[in-house]
Amino acid sequence: GAQLEHSGGGSVQAGGSLRLSCKASVDSIRTYFMGWFRQAPGKEREGVAVLNFMSATDYLDSVKGRFTISQDVAKNTVYLQLNSLKPDDTGVYYCATGYTGGWSDWKSQSRYTYWGQGTQVTVSS
Repeated sequence: GAQLEHSGGGSVQAGGSLRLSCKASVDSIRTYFMGWFRQAPGKEREGVAVLNFMSATDYLDSVKGRFTISQDVAKNTVYLQLNSLKPDDTGVYYCATGYTGGWSDWKSQSRYTYWGQGTQVTVSS
């Protein structure tokens, strides 16, 4: 199965930026859906962004215009750029792949088979 290795994350003040990286041990991420999820303390894990094999993207409404998902196929790495961060963005961020479902289901964590270990993002006010 695929293995996903995170890097990035950290602590910033509100309005700051971070970039998360997720390197996948697959033949090529070009053929995969790559998703980013996050889980805040006491809350359920939620889908934040997705990028599919056609390079189409979608985002959670609350992060649209602030977060950007992208990929470097040569490095088998997917990124999540987080700008204009808010305290509500605090949580553990996970990348995921091995997706089985339609485009409209991308926020369903049960549709993903492989998960990274997660990286902490903390935004202070």
